[in-house]
Amino acid sequence: MTTNLSWSGFARERPDLADAGRALLYQYGIGLAFLSTVRADGGPRLDPMCPVLVNGALVAHIIPSAKRDDLHRDGRYAIHSFPCEHNEDAFYLTGRASPVSDAALARAAAGKFLAERGLDGEPPGFGDGQFFEFRLSRCLLTRTDGHGDWNPRHTVWAAAAGPANGVVPAG
Repeated sequence: MTTNLSWSGFARERPDLADAGRALLYQYGIGLAFLSTVRADGGPRLDPMCPVLVNGALVAHIIPSAKRDDLHRDGRYAIHSFPCEHNEDAFYLTGRASPVSDAALARAAAGKFLAERGLDGEPPGFGDGQFFEFRLSRCLLTRTDGHGDWNPRHTVWAAAAGPANGVVPAG
């Protein structure tokens, strides 16, 4: 069974990876990443997206689109940080996404999303979007010494199944 942790659960388990991931997702001042979803035919779909880390959750405002339809149908995802200017460092994570049902989390996420962009109010059509929370099951952090580094250093993490992560073994 695959366990999917909230960002705060991941950060408790691996604060080093959470800090590095946050830095790579926010390297340009706002959250920027690529989101891969699963199309209805089983193929991958890749789009840019703007992750928001707020109240211990990794969320994103997803406008009406094929990627939103994908997430409603099949919540599996992969997120990859944007390329870095001076090296090939990267942060990649996978898990399951679902619509945010907690109104307080959605309000906090909307507030942070707008504040990060210096907006005083919602732009036209913002209300048509929907916030999704991205829970984590795996991640990969890659560190390099610049572009063309032949010896990248990889750190892999996977959520452990078990009572500590809210999963009770069948028995």
